[in-house]
Amino acid sequence: MNEVLIEGKKLRLRRANVDELDYIMTLQAAPENRKFIVPFDADYHRKIIYSDGSEKSDVIIEEVKTGQAVGYFMLRELDSRCAEYTHVIIDKKGVGYGRESLQLLMRWTFKLKKYHRVWIDCKEYNSIALHLYESLGFVREGVLREIILTNGTYENLIVLGILDREYFAKNFLSNY
Repeated sequence: MNEVLIEGKKLRLRRANVDELDYIMTLQAAPENRKFIVPFDADYHRKIIYSDGSEKSDVIIEEVKTGQAVGYFMLRELDSRCAEYTHVIIDKKGVGYGRESLQLLMRWTFKLKKYHRVWIDCKEYNSIALHLYESLGFVREGVLREIILTNGTYENLIVLGILDREYFAKNFLSNY
């Protein structure tokens, strides 16, 4: 079994293995997901999976009870005690897995790894993700205007961040 980062009530976050590369690529390519991300190719993911995970990790979100993968994201750790979450893709939508997986990831980042700051970016029109991030305490920090070219149209990214003190102030009674 791959390195488990953290486990919650329903979900477990663990490093992906090479056998899950097709799953990651399928999630990225799905029309309902692709419009919200900039996909990476299989070689890029393969290098991350075979790395020691100290800079980037592909992380599988799986159900504790069944061991079934229900999503994936990429985690990028920076030397300055900051981390970036990217490519947060939930396969089983509408059952709270996005919220629980992010709560677990934030717990791992701030409580276990003792990071100071986390940031994430999100396409401007991804209102569901923006609402989720803000409900978890992320603050809009800015807009990267027309930074991504998608199908001939430039798109904006909203940058959101949360500091350790903001996380702890919001989550002092949380089970996560």
